[in-house]
Order: sequence, then C-alpha cells, then structure tokens
Amino acid sequence: MNDFKLSPLKKLEIILEGTHQEFATDLLDRAGVSGYTIVNSLSGKGRHGFHEGHLMFNEDAVLIMIIVAVPEELVEPILEGFAPFFNKHTGVVFISDIRVSRPVKFRSREG
Repeated sequence: MNDFKLSPLKKLEIILEGTHQEFATDLLDRAGVSGYTIVNSLSGKGRHGFHEGHLMFNEDAVLIMIIVAVPEELVEPILEGFAPFFNKHTGVVFISDIRVSRPVKFRSREG
C-alpha cells in the first residue's frame, strides 16, 4: 500500500424523499460538485418507524440517498444550502472522513 497514495476527502450521504432529488442534485451542481451517486428505494427504521423501500406508486414516493465525495471546503456551503430544506422536509446528511486513490476525479469543475 506504500505505492498507493490516498488523499483525504469528505463523504456526504444525503437521504431525502425522491420527490426532492432534482432540488438536491441542482444544489450539488451549483456548489461545483464533480459527480455523485444516487441510490434509490431505501429501506430502514428511523424516528418515524420503518420505511419500506419498494416502489409504491412511482420512484418519487421512496427515499433516496445521494453519495458525494468533496474537498472539505465544499462541505459548509453544501450544508448551508440544505439547511432551509431540512427545516421543512424530512431527511438527514451524514458526513464522514474518507481517503480516495484518485483525487482528480473529485475536484470541482472550476478547480
């Protein structure tokens, strides 16, 4: 592993209702995020009980998770953008420290 250089980044896991996917991805795009992964149809248990991940009526009726790896300086602007949203809507953001092997893949489009 000595030949394998790893660079630090922050991983955000943003869980919200599928109906708000466009809002979230637009916010990330405007923040300069280079890319993200979207996981649909989440299941799990939270404060409001168990949430079934299967499609009920359409893809908007389920919870999704958007996973993004960003430099630390983008975390605060992204959280500031989501703050008003999460004051009115259900969801959560998890933030963790990660290390990646190809940091150039995670630079903003401007950088």
